[in-house]
Amino acid sequence: MDRVSFTWKDGTWFEGNEPMLGPMSHAWWMASSVFDGARSIARLAPDLDRHCARIIESGKAFGMTAPLTADEIVALAWEGIEKFPEDAELYIRPMMYFEDGFVAPDLESTQLILTVFEAPMPAWGGIKTMISSYRRPTPEAAPTNAKASCLYPNVARAMMEARQKGFGTAVILDAMGNVAEFATNNLFIVRDGTVQTPAANGAFLSGLTRRRIMELLSEDGYDVAEMTLTLADLAAADEVFLTGNYSKVQPVIQVADTHYQIGPVATRARELYFEFAEREGGRKI
Repeated sequence: MDRVSFTWKDGTWFEGNEPMLGPMSHAWWMASSVFDGARSIARLAPDLDRHCARIIESGKAFGMTAPLTADEIVALAWEGIEKFPEDAELYIRPMMYFEDGFVAPDLESTQLILTVFEAPMPAWGGIKTMISSYRRPTPEAAPTNAKASCLYPNVARAMMEARQKGFGTAVILDAMGNVAEFATNNLFIVRDGTVQTPAANGAFLSGLTRRRIMELLSEDGYDVAEMTLTLADLAAADEVFLTGNYSKVQPVIQVADTHYQIGPVATRARELYFEFAEREGGRKI
């Protein structure tokens, strides 16, 4: 995809898709990388501090020591944001990886890069989904406590399966057969006036936008509960929606053979999020 982008590495900003890895880089062949993703929309970057703190936490799952502090990563992100027009819609992606090692990485070779690139916000609209034949791994089988690149080939399989069958994304189950999330988004349902979301049981990453939406809805007077959800719960829901950093909040209008209307809770959640972004998303340093 031909997108305008800037990447910072070792004190220098590079424009475009500048090569950063070589064929002997550990991250290239052993998938030893973690990343995070934040959004900037017209110079607003809500929860940027949380995203920059989380990449450091993700790195710890691999034994990485971050070369920069969270505050330093935030400052770099704003440098990148300000390379674009004020009305730009952007994706901010810090990444850490190992450069050296043979199977086991050299822990002293941790590298950090940060990329900012154009990424228009998806239009508001209903998403059709299916039930994936793939499942989320358990914490014993994969680093599910990190936003790790090695988890995404499984996500990609689920997305390809969904799109080949005419759906936008897919519901992923955990190893026990309970609902975990959508392929790249966290999942919410509304039932009998209560907003429900799968309990964070280690099978999936509890997204920062997920947590922010839970906070905002609770403050707005909604009853929000984390619990074990089944496919039967989805089928009986009054409303389904998803959250994630890339699209923030989107309504779901179909899960397999069950259809839904775009509901008031998803609509309100999106309103609350962008009110929060206007209030708290500006540069603070």
